Amino acid sequence: MSNAKAVSDATFEDDVLKNDRPVIVDFWAEWCGPCRQVGPVLDQIAEEHAGKVDVVKLNVDENGETAAKYGITSIPAIYVFKDGDVAKTSVGAKPKAVLEKEFAEFLG
Repeated sequence: MSNAKAVSDATFEDDVLKNDRPVIVDFWAEWCGPCRQVGPVLDQIAEEHAGKVDVVKLNVDENGETAAKYGITSIPAIYVFKDGDVAKTSVGAKPKAVLEKEFAEFLG
């Protein structure tokens, strides 16, 4: 079971844009192999950095409006939102150490 909360077009604003903490958003799809590889890595980051950063997942097949708004053309796309804005992006499945380094400033 994933530690990351599933968000949708309908909940994105409240769960991500209005969140007081930085939010790591995993834009993914069920059929995407690399997405399935990076999912457990993001779950670990969510667990280890709970209270400092929130991690959520947005299925691009089911939530095309939000995916289109942020120009998601390749997945997995991992975006960090801070104060309602995109603060950092990473595209592709990467090892945990690489993601932690890329997002270090948001992990506390």
